[in-house]
Amino acid sequence: MSTSVRANTAPPRDRLEPEILKLGAVLVLGTILAVLDSTIVNVGIESIRRDFDSSLATVQWISTGYLLAFALVAPVSGWATNRFGAKTTWMVSVACFVLGSALCGMAWSAGSLILFRVLQGIGGGLIQPIGQSMIAQAAGPQRIGRVMSLLIIPLTFAPALGPVVGGVLIGTLSWQWIFYVNIPLGAITLLLAARVLPASEPEGGQKLDVLGLLLISPGLAGLIYGFSETGNGRGFEDTAVHAPIALGALLLIAYAVHALRSKGTPVLDLRLFARKAFSNAVLTSFLVGAALFSSMFLLPLYYQQARGEDPLHAGLLLIPQDIGIAVAMFFAGRLTGRFGLRAVMLTGIALSMAGTLAYTQVGSDPSGLLLTGGLFVRGIGLGAAMNPMITAVFQSVERHQMPQAAGINNVVHRIGGSLGTATLVIVLQHQSAAGDSAADGFATAFWWALGVSALTLLPALALPGKSRG
Repeated sequence: MSTSVRANTAPPRDRLEPEILKLGAVLVLGTILAVLDSTIVNVGIESIRRDFDSSLATVQWISTGYLLAFALVAPVSGWATNRFGAKTTWMVSVACFVLGSALCGMAWSAGSLILFRVLQGIGGGLIQPIGQSMIAQAAGPQRIGRVMSLLIIPLTFAPALGPVVGGVLIGTLSWQWIFYVNIPLGAITLLLAARVLPASEPEGGQKLDVLGLLLISPGLAGLIYGFSETGNGRGFEDTAVHAPIALGALLLIAYAVHALRSKGTPVLDLRLFARKAFSNAVLTSFLVGAALFSSMFLLPLYYQQARGEDPLHAGLLLIPQDIGIAVAMFFAGRLTGRFGLRAVMLTGIALSMAGTLAYTQVGSDPSGLLLTGGLFVRGIGLGAAMNPMITAVFQSVERHQMPQAAGINNVVHRIGGSLGTATLVIVLQHQSAAGDSAADGFATAFWWALGVSALTLLPALALPGKSRG
C-alpha cells in the first residue's frame, strides 16, 4: 500500500511517537489556514463592499464562491491522493491556497476578487480531507482518537480568533491584509511540510472517473449554492433556491446510480456505505455538521442582531465555547479508549444539548453569566462528540480506503452544515415575518437547533461500544 503515509511499527498501547505528533502538527497548520481565513474574511465584507462600491449581493459571492470551490474539488481528494501521492497533493493544495490569497490581496475589482477566492477555495477544499487521511493512516485506527484529540484543539480557536485578527488587520492596515496574512503562514507550512511529511509514492493506474466528477461536483455545488441563498433573505419558494437544490439533488442521484454500477473506482466510492459501521459514522457526521455549522452561524448573529454587538465583540463572546471544546478534546481520546465510542458520543451530544438549552430562553433576556456557562457546557459537549465521530469514520474502513472515507465524510459533513444553516435561516425569516422580536425569533431558532442535536442521538446509538483493538 503506497498511496499514503505508512504507519510505523505499532507502539505499546496508544503511545504517540514524536514523528506522528510532528506530522499532525504540520497537517493541522494547513487546515488552520483554511479555517481561519473563512472567519477573517467575513469581518472584512463590508470594507470590501465600500472599497469596490459594490452591492451586498455581489460581494456575498466572495464567501459563496469559496464554498462552491470547496464543493467542486472535495470529491477528487481520494483520487488525487492515489494518483499523485499524499504529500505532493497536499503541498500543491496549500500552495494553491497561498497563491489565491496573494492574488486576492491584489484584486482590483469585486469580480477579480471573487475569481481569486475560487482559486483559494480549490486549494482549501483539498487540504482537510487529504490531511485527515494522512494522519489516520499514520496513526492507525487504535490511536486516531488520541491524535485527533490533541491536534483539533488549535482548530477550535481558529474560528474564534478570525474576527479578532480580522478586526485588528482592517483597523490598523486594510482589508487586503486579511489575505496577505496567509502568505507567511502558508510559506512556513510548506517549508515544514517539505521536511516533516514522509514521501508517499503514487499508486498510479487509477483513472479519473470523469463522468462521476461531472455529476457529483456540480450536484454538490447546486445544493450548497441553493442552501446558501437562504442566507441572503430568500425562501425555498424562490427559484434561486429551489432550482439549484432540485438540480443538485437530481445530479447526485444520477451519480449514485453511476457509482454503484461502475466497474472501476468511482470518484467517491459509495460502496463503502455497505459497511454498516461506516454508514452510521457518516450519518452521525452529517447531523453533527448540521448542528455545528448552523449554530456557528446562529450564535454570532444573535449577539449582533439581538444584543447589538459588533463582529469583534461577538467573536470574543463565543470564546467560552472554544475553551470548552479544547478542554473536552484534550481528554476525549483517552475517554473514548476507556468507555468506547458510543458512550462518549452520547455524553457529548447530551452536554451540547444542555448548553444549547440556555439559548432557547433568550426571549426572556437571561443573564450573560447563564449564556456564558451554556456556551462552555455546549463546547465541552461538541468537543466530546467530535472525537468519536472522526474516529468512528476511520475505524470503519480498511487502511487503503481511508482517503476515500475522508473525502466522503468531508462532503457529507459540509452538506449537513449547509442544510442545517439553511433550515435555521428559514426559521428566523418566518419568525421575523410573523412579527416576533429579534430575541423571540432567535429563541425559536435555538429550539430547532436543539432538535437537530437530538436527532444525532439516533445514529450515535449504533456506534461501537468499544474502540477496535
